[in-house]
Amino acid sequence: MFDKTTWIRLPRNVVVGHGVLPQTTEAIAELHLAGDPLVVTSPTAREVAGERVVDDFVANGMEPATVVVEQASFEAVERVIETARAEEAGFLVGVGGGKPIDIAKMASDSLDMGFVSVPTAASHDGIVSGRGSVPEGDSRHSVAAEPPLAVVADTEIIADAPWELTTAGCADIISNYTAVRDWQLAHRLQNVEYSEYAGALSQMTAEMLVDNAGSIKQGLEESAWVVVKALVSSGVAMSIAGSSRPASGAEHLFSHQLDRIAPGTALHGHQVGVGSILTEYLHSGEAGRWTNIRDALAGLGAPTTAAELGINDAAIIEALTSAHEIRDRYTILGNGMNESAAREVATATGVIGRA
Repeated sequence: MFDKTTWIRLPRNVVVGHGVLPQTTEAIAELHLAGDPLVVTSPTAREVAGERVVDDFVANGMEPATVVVEQASFEAVERVIETARAEEAGFLVGVGGGKPIDIAKMASDSLDMGFVSVPTAASHDGIVSGRGSVPEGDSRHSVAAEPPLAVVADTEIIADAPWELTTAGCADIISNYTAVRDWQLAHRLQNVEYSEYAGALSQMTAEMLVDNAGSIKQGLEESAWVVVKALVSSGVAMSIAGSSRPASGAEHLFSHQLDRIAPGTALHGHQVGVGSILTEYLHSGEAGRWTNIRDALAGLGAPTTAAELGINDAAIIEALTSAHEIRDRYTILGNGMNESAAREVATATGVIGRA
């Protein structure tokens, strides 16, 4: 008898388009959430969108409270939790880039209350996914959380965000290609459960960006639209899979290790993009699609080398040889690479220069 059960948690409302920020209150009203909101934002995002969201809540008869977070940290998550309890908030709204959205997401999960995502930049797929990422010391922790009940992404605002944030979001999506390759490998060699639907959705989204990278341009609002929709698709794939597997493989382990070795040097999306070049080479060798990934990243203006990341060659080699230690997740890295193999891969792909 077939008795498998899967819970797929997806956003109920996703609003993407030009000038949709004022529709935040409407999108939330349809969720029938009780109580007043606690808006979690950052200093810049507050000026760009947060104050307008708060004003719209007030105009609709609500009494929102606000928490402004400077840095992503577990202390910030605790501060949001304490404020939500003190204000007797009914739900949380994250307005901004990765920091406030991840913090609001993790706090809402701890409080067991609804969360709404209002991104002001398309820097990574955390705007939709059920995972939050917070640095602690010299490492970064990825924590499971509930995905947002609604997402309101104003492409006019996102198109005006720093271009490097958009290219980081593109690179994060492109890295799904190797994440799915690792997932399929783990399924074949370790009998890890694999979802054909989630894998296909994630891979299709990555391939769409690789194949159309040349049409994604700075200052073009249509480009922001394409990137946001890709980030939404990536988040949905993770919800279907019930894990981060569709969007996190060896390239993410590589990035997490770089966070330990060279913290705060490069953006997450840019690191996983370079990691995807390296891991695709490991999957398929010289004739593989790693050049397509590299060329797509380069066409977007995203880093493809250690120098462009601002990270030295030694750190790249160290990250490659130790990334498998980050977590118990089978990838193309297996039980690890030795230094000479890591140097050969990084040199062959041009990520580091020849000695």
